[in-house]
Formats: sequence, C-alpha cells, structure tokens
Amino acid sequence: TPGVALSLSLPAGAVAAVPPPQPPPLGVTAASLILAGSGRLLWSENGQAEHAIASTTKLMTVRVVLQHVSDLNAVFTQGGWLDQVGDSQIGLVPGEQMSVRNLLLATLIPSADDAAWDLAYNVGGGSIPRFLAMMNAQAVALGLHHTHYATPSGLDTPGNYSSADDLAHLANLDMLQFPFMRSTVDQRSATIEVGSHYETVTNTNTLLGAVPWILGIKTGFTADAGYVLVAEGRRDGFTLIDAVLGTHSEQQRNAAALALLDYGFQEYHLVKPLHRGQVLGRVPVANSARTAAVVAVRNVQWVAPRGVRVRVLTRVRRTLRPPLPAGALVGRARVFVGRHMIAIVAVALRRRLVASPPTPTGARASAQLAGAAPRGPRSAGGSGGSARASGLLSHDLAHTAIGPFTLVLVALAIGAVSTLATRRLPRRLTADQMEEHDPHRHTKPSAGPYARGAKLHPGAAPQDG
Repeated sequence: TPGVALSLSLPAGAVAAVPPPQPPPLGVTAASLILAGSGRLLWSENGQAEHAIASTTKLMTVRVVLQHVSDLNAVFTQGGWLDQVGDSQIGLVPGEQMSVRNLLLATLIPSADDAAWDLAYNVGGGSIPRFLAMMNAQAVALGLHHTHYATPSGLDTPGNYSSADDLAHLANLDMLQFPFMRSTVDQRSATIEVGSHYETVTNTNTLLGAVPWILGIKTGFTADAGYVLVAEGRRDGFTLIDAVLGTHSEQQRNAAALALLDYGFQEYHLVKPLHRGQVLGRVPVANSARTAAVVAVRNVQWVAPRGVRVRVLTRVRRTLRPPLPAGALVGRARVFVGRHMIAIVAVALRRRLVASPPTPTGARASAQLAGAAPRGPRSAGGSGGSARASGLLSHDLAHTAIGPFTLVLVALAIGAVSTLATRRLPRRLTADQMEEHDPHRHTKPSAGPYARGAKLHPGAAPQDG
C-alpha cells in the first residue's frame, strides 16, 4: 500500500557513530562486559580464550541442580566420598544431612566446595561423572563453546575451563532463569542449618555492601586461575555484567571489575525512542479535511553508545478511509541506532475513525450547481453571471476568511436560489414533500471557523485522535 514516511530523531551529541574509547588498563588475563538481559556484548579482551575459572564453575553446578530438583526442602545425605581439600568448607562429614536449599546457599555465598560436591553426588544419582556429563551437556545447549567441566567445585583440574565471554553469558542466563540464584548472589551473609547446628556464612564477594550499585554474582580463586570475579551492577536504569579473569589479588580483582563496569556506565546510556501510545504523526482522512493521529503500539528502549544518533522512521498509509476502529494497524516504525536497525514497531490508529455524515439532498444539489459554474470574475446581470457568482462564493467559503459584507452576499445568493426552486415546485405539496425539497435544510451557516477574523487552514481542520 502506498504510504508516507515520517522521521523522528532523538537529540544526540553527534550525528555519526563514534566507537567508545577503550577502558583503562585492567591488569587481567581476560575480561568481558555484556548488557544484562539481552546478553549483548559491549566490550571484550581475550574474551574467548580458555582459562581455569576456579569457583565460578559453581554457576553451572547450581544451575544443573535447580534444573533437576524442584523441592528445595528435600534433604540430601553426604555419601561418604572424600573431597579434595579446598579453600572453603562447611565441614560436612559422611552421613550428615542438609536440605538442598542450605546446600545451595553454602555453594553460592561462602563458595563451599564440600557443599558443591554433595549436591553433585546426590543429583548425579551417586555418580560425580554423571553429574559432570549433565554440566557439559548444558554448556553445549547454551552455546558455551569455550567451556568444559571436570569438577563441580572449580578446584584446579585438567579439563575444567571456560572463557570470560562464556562466564558473563552464563551468569546472565542464570539471573534471568532462576529467581533463587537472583535472590541469593546479592546476600552479604546467611544463616544456614548444617547437620544439627546453625552456622552464619559470609559472601566471598567483598564488593557487596561496599559499592551500593553492585548486585553480585560469584568469585573464585585457585593457583591456576588466579582471582576471578563475575560481577553485576545497576546504574542509570540499566544493568551490566562483567567477568575478569587472572588477576593477582582480591584487591586487583575488585578494582578491575569495578573499572570495567564503570566504563560501561560512562560510555553507554539508556535511550527510549518509542513508548506505547506515543503519537508519531497525523494522517489525512480520505475525502475529508480531517487528520487522524497514529501511535506506536509498544515501548522500545536500548542501551546505546553516547553520541550516537537515534532515529525513528515511520511509514504509514497515505490516507485513511473510515470507518476504522481504534488500534487498527496502519503502518510500522523502524528504530535506528546509528546505522543499525534495532526494532520494528507496528503503528496503529489512536482513536476510532468514523465516517463523515452523508451530505443532505438539498445541500448536495446546491454544491453541484455551484461546482458546475466556471470560476472567474463576477459578471453583471444574467443567470450565467449569477451562477458564476455562486461558484466563486462557494470556493471562497471553503478557503478564505469571510467578513460581514461577504456574508450578506451569501445570504442574498442562497435566498435567490431558494425562491427559484420554490416557484418550480408543484402547487400542491404535502408537508413531508416540502421538507424534502427544502433547499435550506441542514445548510444553516455555522459561526465556528467562519467567525469574523477566523481563518481555516489545514492545521485547523477537525482532528480525529
């Protein structure tokens, strides 16, 4: 359907896209920065290189447990296997019982290795290798092409590795899909029941509480991996996730993660080029002087580099033919950030569009008589001169302002036409016939747009919507 294009540009610091500057030196082996939710990669350094990842392995361990255990109050029994010595333990002994919920809290908050192994042993049906197969199958399903697991805890083990990009992506999916993880990784401490006693555990992520906009997620440390952190932060209406690998100390780990997140918040911002119900323009109504408002049917928001132009290009029908219901789709809007189209949104009629009432018979006949007369200067006398005068007046009534003197001429002309029409009627007419033939029916002049000093412009036409 032929249409008309409308364009809307949001204010921006520059017309052309300018690549964001690089973040400051981080002192890491690898790092990645993504937008939470969509998972869009914003920046990466050695992001696909495979490295030991220490206890950030537990992001997959907990994911697989939550996929296979629906009742977190279920109780697991320590199976008597001997774990490798790890940095973090809650002191489980063979035969000791804990709920799945408490084991998960111990795995995520103080990063207890024995809790992770207990979960893997029980969910794997008494087989750690079976549980590792579940972890690796999930890595393949999620498209983590640079990830492989050989331990549920993350202790240095040949074949246990991932990449910065994969870690950030996995953390994002975990936060989106598992509310339990979302509500756990931001806890600074928790009290859990271990066997027959209660124990308070502290989160290994020391950024929690120290930096108010940090939301989690998971730390790790081994000799091979160094200090690792997957961190999440929220500022200015949007959330970022980063992963930093291979730092040399906890302080450097925290500084690198904060610097990368801060870079993201400084160089990107949230734009909202469309919101539901936003008027994108007005479209002419066929055979009418009216226009109708058209609106976007949904919201669009995007995290864009600062200084990049954001445009909305709308294409709608050239004219609208009533009747049309409110919400009728009449076009679409494309949203561009720089040169990239990020969204296509349907455009709909804001309000119901009703057909114009039919023109009365007498008024239609008068309009046809006036339209048949040629336009030109008014001539003196004669029926042709009267017809031409009527045509000229009809044109002027539709397009110009009318003063008091012109109104007198209009009244005289209408009266003359009325008298002539009346004389040609049969002598005996019923009241209904007289009303049907009355040339003045529904043609009483309106004082609205023709009031003294008023001008009728297309923009002043009746508006639908």
